[in-house]
Amino acid sequence: MEIRASTVLPADREQITLHTADGLSLVGELALPQGRPPVATMVCLHPLPTHGGMMDSHVFRKASYRLPALADLAVLRFNTRGTSSERGTSEGAFEEGEGERHDVAAALEYAEFHDLPRIWLVGWSFGTELALRWGRDPAIEGAILLSPPLHRAGDDDLRAWAEFGKPLIALVPEFDDYLRPAEARERFALVPHAELVAVEGAKHLWVGEPAVRVVLNEIVKRLNPAAYPLETTYAQPV
Repeated sequence: MEIRASTVLPADREQITLHTADGLSLVGELALPQGRPPVATMVCLHPLPTHGGMMDSHVFRKASYRLPALADLAVLRFNTRGTSSERGTSEGAFEEGEGERHDVAAALEYAEFHDLPRIWLVGWSFGTELALRWGRDPAIEGAILLSPPLHRAGDDDLRAWAEFGKPLIALVPEFDDYLRPAEARERFALVPHAELVAVEGAKHLWVGEPAVRVVLNEIVKRLNPAAYPLETTYAQPV
């Protein structure tokens, strides 16, 4: 079977609820490989909810549809406070990335409590700012940033990540609306160990199947190199 934009591969999918330290319940989903343990975990931090970002934003939805089967990854998605999707609406209201620190902590706490292995944060746009600001937790192995605007997260956060020392990979589209590769190289120089991947032809929203495949392959390259590059076809196990 050829893997297309709408392909949904087998996984064990569970609707989950995260509980924040300030008393909110957040809706989410955990997708796991069927019949075998995951080798690593991606915790997805979605784009700006006031501009349509949510746990079902297409790159993260496709990650949950494909990566448990193709790369043995656990994919944890959730709506930050006040955010709605088909799964439902998380309690609370958007707090400009401040109160959302509790949302990030709740997701990491859930992953730790359920013994999910090798936790990576994967943030997209607004989600990259949550990762940089609030994701410096000993529980994570590193973070992958998709289209980082470096707006709410700034130089102080980059310096703090440099001190934190965990891997940091930034995927920067050639035609990004907010931060393009040349400027990104200057900004991320504050994190000497950061890896910047400039993606030719891509835009901020990673529209189109070729762009999605680049993103998912870059994620898998770090979380489970044995599954890289991803297969473009899938044979149902007998």
